[in-house]
Amino acid sequence: MIKLIELPKIIDRRGNLSFFENTNQIPFEIKRIYWIYDVPGGETRGGHAYKNLKEIVIALSGSFDVHTEGSDFKKVYSLNRSYNALFLPPGTWRSLQNFSTNAVCLVAASDFYNEDDYIRDYGSFQLFIKR
Repeated sequence: MIKLIELPKIIDRRGNLSFFENTNQIPFEIKRIYWIYDVPGGETRGGHAYKNLKEIVIALSGSFDVHTEGSDFKKVYSLNRSYNALFLPPGTWRSLQNFSTNAVCLVAASDFYNEDDYIRDYGSFQLFIKR
């Protein structure tokens, strides 16, 4: 189930700090971290699902929308706070849209890159979630 996780936030007059640790704030052990940045206006990232991979998505800077779809839902999440992490379970179609200028999207994943785990075709995704 998709959920928004509020990460710890330490407020300080010199600047705030947030963090996450393996299995403490997020429901899996992190095996890979990547980030998306310098997205030109109007471009979309994602447009796929995973068979087994779990992820959290964070807007480290700026904002963007995460369009999600599963077997019984379609929902858009607007991310714009660096202390909010969106948990995406396996079998969730996602696309990231409406990136603000200088937005940075951080993703922590439950496994190493594996092309065989991707579902890149929407029709194949529809068949996958009907199982």
